[in-house]
Amino acid sequence: MFLQNTHADYRQPLDPRDAEILGMEAADAVERHLAFRENHAETPLVNLPALAAELGVASIHIKDEGHRLGLGSFKALGGAYAVIRLVLEEAARRLGRAVDVSELHSSDVREVAETMTVACATDGNHGRSVAQGAQLVGARAAIFVHAGVSDERVATIARFGAEMIRVDGTYDDSVREAARIAAEKGWTIVSDTSWPGYERIPGLVMQGYTTLVREALRAMQQPPTHVFIQAGVGGIAATVAGHMAIAFGDERPTFTVVDPARAACLFETARAGHPVTVAHGEPTVMAMLECYEPSLVAWRILSRVADAFMTVDEDEAIAVMRRLADPAGNDPAIVAGESGGVGLAGLIRAVGNPEIKQALSLDRQSRIFLVNTEGATDPGKYEEIVGLSPAAVARKNKTGASA
Repeated sequence: MFLQNTHADYRQPLDPRDAEILGMEAADAVERHLAFRENHAETPLVNLPALAAELGVASIHIKDEGHRLGLGSFKALGGAYAVIRLVLEEAARRLGRAVDVSELHSSDVREVAETMTVACATDGNHGRSVAQGAQLVGARAAIFVHAGVSDERVATIARFGAEMIRVDGTYDDSVREAARIAAEKGWTIVSDTSWPGYERIPGLVMQGYTTLVREALRAMQQPPTHVFIQAGVGGIAATVAGHMAIAFGDERPTFTVVDPARAACLFETARAGHPVTVAHGEPTVMAMLECYEPSLVAWRILSRVADAFMTVDEDEAIAVMRRLADPAGNDPAIVAGESGGVGLAGLIRAVGNPEIKQALSLDRQSRIFLVNTEGATDPGKYEEIVGLSPAAVARKNKTGASA
């Protein structure tokens, strides 16, 4: 399925609140915060010239977030950043003075953090980031996971000392339960999705993601002409599209949002022209994107700056995982989890469909930017799908052959 943006807000300026969240000064602040993270390092921007030639475009660059902050996904930038910001703000309130990120590990800030509990719902990656952020500052974390989250992903979050709470139902059920329990107990919800009356903290989470865009643009000799980004509730797609709209103005790249067909909440929202909740059906292999209700902030941004919306099927997501693990020509291998390569799946579908290709003006001059949003966050599942362990795929780049 494919549709172009026909919303009344399309190509209108960003809401001032969103422009502030995703603007240059905010992105500078995120990078300064990251400078105080012990394991912070830029993630690689991977060039795939053989794949670009095969698909008939000028270039394909993938920002590989499978290496981010030891957590294996772009979510490492969001939840932990929001937790740190909230702890510093609470410390400033209690101490009656400004508190800088350089004081993050001071006894004053630690004493405040120890009185705080942060909570969130997660498919796996966001909860890991929130839990890590809480551990960094000495706060408690309560992470709500729905029935579809694998035991391996739960264990990975729990190792950061978080209290794990299982919830029957879907991701959206776990979001509602987390909000309910947090309100009862006075915990702070650090969600990556937003709802009426709850926007600022999801905005901070999205603000954290601006770093991957800044890093990628600095590494490119020429800016991209086209961007394909996968979406769950829409946070990463809205961040990339919104920040690029601010950075490039009218010269921004053509932006396409890619949904799993089985959880296409943003596609259906774009079709309806307003936020909608899609029915929960058969689970998708794209587990980190299995969301049935969009973030209101994300939709407010994407309604203005996304050019098109499309869906991909289960077999396409799986094929891309295998294709990145066993690349064409001399392209490097990339370990992409079940949701990591969905933007590439969208690109492949687009170039293979003459109508979509023409609608997006894809041709041999097109420069494509994608994000591998996660590595093998469930290594067992990855090996089951790809037929090789994540380590064996990674070794290809060192040996030139499968290990």
